[in-house]
Amino acid sequence: MRIRRVLTTTLFMLGVAATPALLGVTASSAVADSSPSPSASASGDGGAPTEAGTSFRTATEIEQGRGATASGSSGDYLYWSFPADAGQRPTVKATVKLPEASTRNAAETWQIDVYDGLRRRQACQYGAQTRTAARDAASVALSCTLRTVRAWSEQWADDPLPGTYYIRLTATGLGASELGLPVSAEVKVDSKDIGGAAAVDGSLAKPLVPGIAATAEKSDSGSTSSTAALSSIEPDDGWASGWWSDRWVWTAIGGILAALAGIGGYALTRGSGRPSRIPPGA
Repeated sequence: MRIRRVLTTTLFMLGVAATPALLGVTASSAVADSSPSPSASASGDGGAPTEAGTSFRTATEIEQGRGATASGSSGDYLYWSFPADAGQRPTVKATVKLPEASTRNAAETWQIDVYDGLRRRQACQYGAQTRTAARDAASVALSCTLRTVRAWSEQWADDPLPGTYYIRLTATGLGASELGLPVSAEVKVDSKDIGGAAAVDGSLAKPLVPGIAATAEKSDSGSTSSTAALSSIEPDDGWASGWWSDRWVWTAIGGILAALAGIGGYALTRGSGRPSRIPPGA
Protein backbone atom coordinates (compact mmCIF):
# COMPACT_ATOMS: atom_id res chain seq x y z
CA MET A 1 0.00 0.00 0.00
CA ARG A 2 2.83 2.39 0.84
CA ILE A 3 4.48 1.87 -2.54
CA ARG A 4 1.17 2.35 -4.35
CA ARG A 5 0.51 5.60 -2.43
CA VAL A 6 3.98 6.99 -3.23
CA LEU A 7 3.69 6.15 -6.91
CA THR A 8 0.21 7.70 -7.12
CA THR A 9 1.42 10.91 -5.48
CA THR A 10 4.46 11.08 -7.75
CA LEU A 11 2.40 10.67 -10.93
CA PHE A 12 -0.10 13.30 -9.75
CA MET A 13 2.68 15.81 -9.02
CA LEU A 14 4.26 15.09 -12.41
CA GLY A 15 0.97 15.77 -14.21
CA VAL A 16 0.38 19.03 -12.33
CA ALA A 17 3.94 20.25 -12.97
CA ALA A 18 4.05 19.36 -16.67
CA THR A 19 0.58 20.65 -17.59
CA PRO A 20 1.39 24.43 -17.46
CA ALA A 21 4.47 24.01 -19.62
CA LEU A 22 2.62 21.98 -22.21
CA LEU A 23 -0.30 24.40 -22.15
CA GLY A 24 2.17 27.25 -22.65
CA VAL A 25 3.64 25.58 -25.71
CA THR A 26 0.17 24.90 -27.14
CA ALA A 27 -1.00 28.45 -26.48
CA SER A 28 2.11 29.93 -28.07
CA SER A 29 1.64 27.76 -31.16
CA ALA A 30 -2.01 28.77 -31.42
CA VAL A 31 -1.15 32.47 -31.17
CA ALA A 32 1.58 32.11 -33.79
CA ASP A 33 -0.73 30.27 -36.16
CA SER A 34 -3.53 32.81 -35.75
CA SER A 35 -1.38 35.93 -36.15
CA PRO A 36 -2.09 37.65 -39.48
CA SER A 37 0.64 37.97 -42.10
CA PRO A 38 1.45 41.51 -43.28
CA SER A 39 0.74 42.33 -46.90
CA ALA A 40 3.52 42.65 -49.44
CA SER A 41 5.03 46.12 -49.56
CA ALA A 42 6.40 45.87 -53.07
CA SER A 43 2.99 45.98 -54.72
CA GLY A 44 0.76 48.99 -54.54
CA ASP A 45 -2.46 47.00 -54.24
CA GLY A 46 -1.12 44.69 -51.54
CA GLY A 47 -0.73 41.74 -53.92
CA ALA A 48 2.38 39.80 -54.82
CA PRO A 49 5.32 41.80 -56.21
CA THR A 50 5.47 41.87 -60.00
CA GLU A 51 9.00 43.12 -60.56
CA ALA A 52 12.54 42.37 -59.48
CA GLY A 53 15.53 44.54 -58.68
CA THR A 54 18.71 44.69 -60.69
CA SER A 55 21.20 44.82 -57.79
CA PHE A 56 21.47 44.15 -54.07
CA ARG A 57 20.42 47.71 -53.23
CA THR A 58 17.32 47.60 -55.43
CA ALA A 59 16.24 44.03 -54.61
CA THR A 60 12.47 43.66 -54.38
CA GLU A 61 11.31 42.66 -50.90
CA ILE A 62 9.11 39.57 -50.67
CA GLU A 63 7.62 37.71 -47.75
CA GLN A 64 7.98 34.06 -46.93
CA GLY A 65 5.07 31.96 -48.11
CA ARG A 66 4.05 34.39 -50.87
CA GLY A 67 5.14 34.25 -54.50
CA ALA A 68 6.59 37.00 -56.64
CA THR A 69 6.85 37.38 -60.40
CA ALA A 70 8.99 39.46 -62.71
CA SER A 71 9.65 39.93 -66.40
CA GLY A 72 13.02 40.62 -67.93
CA SER A 73 15.47 39.65 -70.60
CA SER A 74 17.88 36.76 -70.79
CA GLY A 75 21.21 37.95 -69.45
CA ASP A 76 19.65 40.17 -66.77
CA TYR A 77 20.35 39.74 -63.08
CA LEU A 78 17.09 39.59 -61.11
CA TYR A 79 17.20 40.29 -57.37
CA TRP A 80 14.73 39.72 -54.53
CA SER A 81 15.17 39.87 -50.76
CA PHE A 82 13.37 38.19 -47.86
CA PRO A 83 13.75 38.00 -44.06
CA ALA A 84 14.89 34.83 -42.28
CA ASP A 85 15.09 34.43 -38.51
CA ALA A 86 16.97 32.11 -36.18
CA GLY A 87 15.73 28.52 -36.24
CA GLN A 88 14.36 28.72 -39.78
CA ARG A 89 15.54 26.66 -42.75
CA PRO A 90 14.56 28.63 -45.88
CA THR A 91 13.89 27.00 -49.23
CA VAL A 92 13.96 29.20 -52.33
CA LYS A 93 12.17 27.98 -55.45
CA ALA A 94 12.22 29.66 -58.85
CA THR A 95 10.57 28.86 -62.17
CA VAL A 96 11.72 30.57 -65.36
CA LYS A 97 9.55 30.64 -68.46
CA LEU A 98 11.94 30.59 -71.38
CA PRO A 99 11.64 32.33 -74.76
CA GLU A 100 10.04 30.49 -77.61
CA ALA A 101 12.13 27.64 -78.93
CA SER A 102 12.18 29.19 -82.43
CA THR A 103 14.12 32.19 -81.08
CA ARG A 104 16.77 30.15 -79.27
CA ASN A 105 19.80 28.58 -80.89
CA ALA A 106 21.10 26.49 -77.98
CA ALA A 107 20.38 25.23 -74.50
CA GLU A 108 20.33 27.71 -71.61
CA THR A 109 21.81 27.29 -68.13
CA TRP A 110 20.05 29.11 -65.30
CA GLN A 111 21.32 29.55 -61.77
CA ILE A 112 19.91 30.79 -58.48
CA ASP A 113 22.19 32.14 -55.74
CA VAL A 114 21.31 33.18 -52.19
CA TYR A 115 23.30 35.71 -50.16
CA ASP A 116 22.97 36.69 -46.51
CA GLY A 117 22.84 40.17 -44.99
CA LEU A 118 26.62 40.48 -45.27
CA ARG A 119 26.32 39.54 -48.95
CA ARG A 120 28.11 36.27 -48.39
CA ARG A 121 27.01 33.60 -50.82
CA GLN A 122 25.34 30.80 -48.87
CA ALA A 123 25.75 27.20 -49.93
CA CYS A 124 22.65 25.16 -50.70
CA GLN A 125 22.17 22.21 -48.42
CA TYR A 126 20.28 20.48 -51.20
CA GLY A 127 18.27 21.34 -54.29
CA ALA A 128 18.85 21.97 -58.00
CA GLN A 129 20.62 25.32 -57.83
CA THR A 130 21.80 25.19 -61.46
CA ARG A 131 19.97 23.58 -64.35
CA THR A 132 20.41 23.48 -68.10
CA ALA A 133 17.24 23.72 -70.18
CA ALA A 134 17.11 22.05 -73.56
CA ARG A 135 16.62 24.18 -76.64
CA ASP A 136 12.95 23.18 -76.92
CA ALA A 137 12.16 23.43 -73.17
CA ALA A 138 9.41 25.84 -72.18
CA SER A 139 10.56 26.41 -68.59
CA VAL A 140 13.18 25.46 -66.02
CA ALA A 141 12.70 24.98 -62.26
CA LEU A 142 15.37 25.71 -59.66
CA SER A 143 15.49 25.31 -55.88
CA CYS A 144 17.92 25.95 -53.04
CA THR A 145 17.47 24.88 -49.41
CA LEU A 146 19.80 26.75 -47.09
CA ARG A 147 21.29 25.58 -43.84
CA THR A 148 19.37 26.42 -40.67
CA VAL A 149 19.72 30.06 -39.65
CA ARG A 150 21.66 30.35 -36.37
CA ALA A 151 21.10 33.04 -33.74
CA TRP A 152 24.86 33.53 -33.37
CA SER A 153 28.08 32.32 -34.93
CA GLU A 154 31.83 32.73 -34.70
CA GLN A 155 33.29 35.59 -36.73
CA TRP A 156 35.31 33.23 -38.90
CA ALA A 157 32.33 30.98 -39.68
CA ASP A 158 30.08 31.27 -42.72
CA ASP A 159 26.89 30.19 -40.95
CA PRO A 160 23.56 31.76 -41.95
CA LEU A 161 22.55 34.48 -39.48
CA PRO A 162 19.23 36.29 -38.86
CA GLY A 163 18.50 39.14 -41.24
CA THR A 164 17.80 39.88 -44.88
CA TYR A 165 18.66 37.33 -47.54
CA TYR A 166 19.06 38.09 -51.24
CA ILE A 167 18.04 35.95 -54.19
CA ARG A 168 19.85 36.38 -57.51
CA LEU A 169 18.53 34.67 -60.62
CA THR A 170 20.35 34.76 -63.94
CA ALA A 171 21.36 32.75 -66.99
CA THR A 172 25.02 31.87 -67.41
CA GLY A 173 27.19 31.30 -70.47
CA LEU A 174 24.79 32.79 -73.01
CA GLY A 175 25.93 33.58 -76.50
CA ALA A 176 25.46 37.00 -78.06
CA SER A 177 22.42 35.83 -80.03
CA GLU A 178 20.75 34.58 -76.83
CA LEU A 179 20.95 37.87 -74.94
CA GLY A 180 17.94 40.17 -74.68
CA LEU A 181 15.22 37.57 -75.27
CA PRO A 182 12.11 38.03 -73.11
CA VAL A 183 11.75 35.79 -70.06
CA SER A 184 9.51 35.72 -67.00
CA ALA A 185 10.29 34.33 -63.58
CA GLU A 186 8.38 33.31 -60.49
CA VAL A 187 10.01 32.88 -57.08
CA LYS A 188 8.73 31.74 -53.70
CA VAL A 189 10.38 31.30 -50.31
CA ASP A 190 9.18 28.90 -47.63
CA SER A 191 10.80 27.98 -44.32
CA LYS A 192 10.75 25.04 -41.98
CA ASP A 193 10.92 25.90 -38.29
CA ILE A 194 13.63 23.71 -36.77
CA GLY A 195 13.06 24.99 -33.22
CA GLY A 196 15.32 24.25 -30.28
CA ALA A 197 17.35 21.68 -32.19
CA ALA A 198 19.22 24.58 -33.83
CA ALA A 199 19.49 26.79 -30.72
CA VAL A 200 22.91 28.16 -29.72
CA ASP A 201 24.20 29.98 -26.65
CA GLY A 202 24.32 33.50 -28.03
CA SER A 203 22.56 36.03 -30.23
CA LEU A 204 23.29 38.99 -32.46
CA ALA A 205 22.73 42.49 -31.10
CA LYS A 206 20.77 43.32 -34.27
CA PRO A 207 19.68 41.27 -37.30
CA LEU A 208 21.70 41.72 -40.49
CA VAL A 209 19.23 44.04 -42.18
CA PRO A 210 20.49 46.80 -44.51
CA GLY A 211 19.46 50.42 -43.95
CA ILE A 212 18.89 51.20 -47.61
CA ALA A 213 15.54 52.97 -47.26
CA ALA A 214 14.80 56.42 -45.88
CA THR A 215 11.76 57.64 -43.97
CA ALA A 216 10.59 61.22 -43.64
CA GLU A 217 10.17 62.48 -40.09
CA LYS A 218 8.54 65.80 -39.21
CA SER A 219 9.90 67.66 -36.19
CA ASP A 220 7.96 69.85 -33.78
CA SER A 221 9.04 72.94 -35.68
CA GLY A 222 7.46 71.59 -38.87
CA SER A 223 10.68 70.81 -40.74
CA THR A 224 11.02 67.43 -42.46
CA SER A 225 14.19 65.34 -42.38
CA SER A 226 15.09 61.96 -43.85
CA THR A 227 16.53 59.31 -41.59
CA ALA A 228 17.89 55.89 -42.44
CA ALA A 229 15.43 53.04 -41.92
CA LEU A 230 15.81 49.30 -41.85
CA SER A 231 14.14 46.98 -44.29
CA SER A 232 10.37 47.37 -44.28
CA ILE A 233 9.68 43.64 -43.89
CA GLU A 234 10.44 41.28 -41.02
CA PRO A 235 9.20 37.88 -39.77
CA ASP A 236 5.49 37.72 -38.90
CA ASP A 237 6.13 37.64 -35.14
CA GLY A 238 9.15 39.98 -35.20
CA TRP A 239 12.81 39.18 -34.85
CA ALA A 240 13.61 36.60 -32.19
CA SER A 241 15.64 37.74 -29.20
CA GLY A 242 17.88 34.70 -29.55
CA TRP A 243 17.78 33.51 -25.92
CA TRP A 244 14.41 31.74 -25.94
CA SER A 245 13.77 28.36 -27.52
CA ASP A 246 11.66 25.31 -26.72
CA ARG A 247 14.78 23.76 -25.18
CA TRP A 248 13.92 25.71 -22.02
CA VAL A 249 10.54 23.95 -21.77
CA TRP A 250 11.99 20.48 -22.11
CA THR A 251 14.86 21.34 -19.76
CA ALA A 252 12.34 22.42 -17.12
CA ILE A 253 10.28 19.25 -17.60
CA GLY A 254 13.43 17.15 -17.33
CA GLY A 255 14.40 18.90 -14.09
CA ILE A 256 10.94 18.31 -12.63
CA LEU A 257 11.06 14.63 -13.59
CA ALA A 258 14.50 14.23 -12.01
CA ALA A 259 13.33 15.89 -8.78
CA LEU A 260 10.22 13.74 -8.55
CA ALA A 261 12.24 10.61 -9.28
CA GLY A 262 14.60 11.50 -6.43
CA ILE A 263 11.73 12.09 -4.02
CA GLY A 264 10.06 8.82 -5.01
CA GLY A 265 13.28 6.86 -4.72
CA TYR A 266 13.98 8.26 -1.27
CA ALA A 267 10.45 7.51 -0.10
CA LEU A 268 10.72 3.89 -1.31
CA THR A 269 14.15 3.17 0.18
CA ARG A 270 14.18 4.97 3.52
CA GLY A 271 11.93 2.37 5.18
CA SER A 272 9.53 2.89 8.08
CA GLY A 273 12.15 3.82 10.69
CA ARG A 274 13.31 1.96 13.80
CA PRO A 275 11.26 -1.16 14.64
CA SER A 276 9.19 -0.80 17.81
CA ARG A 277 10.71 -3.95 19.36
CA ILE A 278 14.18 -2.41 19.46
CA PRO A 279 14.78 -0.08 22.43
CA PRO A 280 16.09 3.43 21.68
CA GLY A 281 19.48 2.85 23.29
CA ALA A 282 20.23 -0.41 21.45
